[in-house]
Amino acid sequence: MIRILALVAALVCAVPAIAQPLPANLDKANAIVIDTTKGRIVIKLRNDLAPQHAERIKLLAREGYYNNVPFHRVIEGFMAQTGDGKNFNGTGGSKHPNLPAEFSNVPYKRGIVGMARTSDPNSANSQFFIMFAEGASLNGKYTVIGEVVSGMDVVDKIKRGEPVVDPDKMVKVQVASDIK
Repeated sequence: MIRILALVAALVCAVPAIAQPLPANLDKANAIVIDTTKGRIVIKLRNDLAPQHAERIKLLAREGYYNNVPFHRVIEGFMAQTGDGKNFNGTGGSKHPNLPAEFSNVPYKRGIVGMARTSDPNSANSQFFIMFAEGASLNGKYTVIGEVVSGMDVVDKIKRGEPVVDPDKMVKVQVASDIK
């Protein structure tokens, strides 16, 4: 019964987000729309910087891998991490192989989206994080895959914790061009 009520509450919260228009001039083929329990986040994917990683994010979104996945690690003043659709706690990845690093000179600042990985630079798979603030220590060491173009106010509302107790979730993740 509690799960049904939680699902209904998540859907009620997502309905206003679904009705929101996408930003003007958005390349919908290279953007993902994340409807969360707090609202909508739109991310412009940087396929010019990290083509393999951008394609992976779109593939996993189309497979439904990210739906109902929690923000499992959210550190105040740093970042919000999600994308573990296997174990939901940051220890899992998708069925697809890990990706080789696609590092760039784009600095980690507020709104930048990067791929999470282990100590192996070539271990990114499905998890990603959204920066709350500058993170110069990550520059050149983690693959930048995108930037939030709408919804940083939503990112700011995501419940904090490491791990997060009763975390906020990505209710539905879609490639923008697939939204009907």
